[in-house]
Amino acid sequence: MSGFFKSSIGRKYAMALSAFFLMIFLLQHFAINILSVFSPEAFNEASHFMGTFWAVQYILQPILIFGVVYHFVMGFILEAKNRSARVKSYARNNGGANSSWMSRNMIYSGLAILAFLILHFIDFWIPEINTKYIQGDMSGLLPDGDYRYYEELTHKFVSPLRVGAYVIAFVFLSLHLMHGFSSAFQSVGASSMRKEKLQTFGKAYAILLPLGFIIIALYHHF
Repeated sequence: MSGFFKSSIGRKYAMALSAFFLMIFLLQHFAINILSVFSPEAFNEASHFMGTFWAVQYILQPILIFGVVYHFVMGFILEAKNRSARVKSYARNNGGANSSWMSRNMIYSGLAILAFLILHFIDFWIPEINTKYIQGDMSGLLPDGDYRYYEELTHKFVSPLRVGAYVIAFVFLSLHLMHGFSSAFQSVGASSMRKEKLQTFGKAYAILLPLGFIIIALYHHF
């Protein structure tokens, strides 16, 4: 089994599994964030639960961090191997004729998403860790007795520069998902009979989910 995951096919399979995991996480993350548009109270309750429930904090959160790091590291490794393998083949034929621009440049959208994740961690995750585990405040409350999560969220989207960075990042995420979704299913051996349905679902996911996050950011800004 260890030999399989060291092979090129094995790495792509593991990359696909990490992609599926992260795509499921994105849906869960969106489901909570969209509550902030319709009900600040529901958003506060959901955020407090996710931020204090032991299984989320000590099991799911470490798994998520590992999944993010693994996906990016493995992505860079596969991209480096693919680029070295394409050098000679491109000299013999037009490699771009049989693949999309996005499939040949996933590394750039990946780097843009990585830069966004660093900003997102600085905005939310690091302050959250500081409040809960450095200051020791697990209450999630403001001095007036209300939960702090909605106020912190809206405060981050005051700056047009930060909102612009979020919008651009989610555009890159959409482009990344456009190719990544179908590629992940191909890596795990999805049948050709399901290919058309998977591509349709993948395009809808790649467009609607990032668009939803953009709407959240713009809503709180304006």
